[in-house]
Amino acid sequence: MTFSHGPAMPNRMMLAPLTNLQSNADGTLSEDEFHWLTLRAKGGFGLTMTCAAHVQAVGQGFPGQLGIFSDAHIPGLTRLAAAIKAEGSLAVVQLHHAGMRSPKDLIGTAPVCPSDNAEFGARALTAEEVETLIADFITAAKRAEIAGFDGVELHGAHGYVISQFLSPEINQRGDQWGGSAANRERLLDRIIAGVRATCRPDFNLGLRLSPERFGLRLAEVRDHAQRLMRAGDIDYLDMSLWDVRKEPNEEAFKGTSLISVFTGLDRGKVRLGVAGKIMSAEIARDCLAAGADFVLIGRGAILHHDWPKLAADPAFVAAKLPVTRAHLVAEGLGPVFVDYMATWKGFVEG
Repeated sequence: MTFSHGPAMPNRMMLAPLTNLQSNADGTLSEDEFHWLTLRAKGGFGLTMTCAAHVQAVGQGFPGQLGIFSDAHIPGLTRLAAAIKAEGSLAVVQLHHAGMRSPKDLIGTAPVCPSDNAEFGARALTAEEVETLIADFITAAKRAEIAGFDGVELHGAHGYVISQFLSPEINQRGDQWGGSAANRERLLDRIIAGVRATCRPDFNLGLRLSPERFGLRLAEVRDHAQRLMRAGDIDYLDMSLWDVRKEPNEEAFKGTSLISVFTGLDRGKVRLGVAGKIMSAEIARDCLAAGADFVLIGRGAILHHDWPKLAADPAFVAAKLPVTRAHLVAEGLGPVFVDYMATWKGFVEG
């Protein structure tokens, strides 16, 4: 599958960006995270994406998160990119900032948000801090390029800082960054333009969006996605649907499938991927038949490092849950990651 910028994916299966808590406390790459990711590249994923990597220290969302906010992270990232690419997989870093969802006890200060948020104890970013946030996303993309990655994905989903700006419920600003949809989309537009202007011409740029929850409106997300696709500055749109077979939550869209809201858009040269409970070869093929260009595998990739190879069998279905800790260790998860998956109801035995 070709992109407008950078090399082609050898297949239509991408490793979803997955929180795993395995990085070192300073955000540098650990051996466990290196092993987890490179094993997925060996397992046949056409593109291997890191977990969310935070672009500012105060944007950390969880312990053991991979960092890309300092040049000190470049050596580990360089090693990772080279190893992923050596297996024939594209190497991509997901760029992230948790915004109001950064735990205060983790970052040592009040989290930041487009607007003051009492629920999370977050304070509003100043106009100057918004400009710094944009610059730090762009600088992080440049670090990924220097480290040898094929591209980056901007994490605009799941209620993190870009999504917080997009949300008319969370973003209550009265300046150029809030109010109308165009104003709320301005931060993301500026980041996209900055990455394109700063990184090399063949640098791949993706974007993850979620269409529901966190105060988002489906029609607005759809229209925003359409505008971005027509503009053509991103190479792919990664839609995190929670479940690729679900109906939309909003009453106005009932009776259709959530995936069809996005497969029906005029894509131009932008590729469309979908994620959400793709646990079998049949579901993956159904997504492609429905019009998606590629699929992102999350939980299935935790269960099987070689999911793409196994999915060559049309009857393949991921291992039935719960699985043993030994199964996850054999699939390349370190002890911290295994413990984290044990907090997911019904995923790990015992």
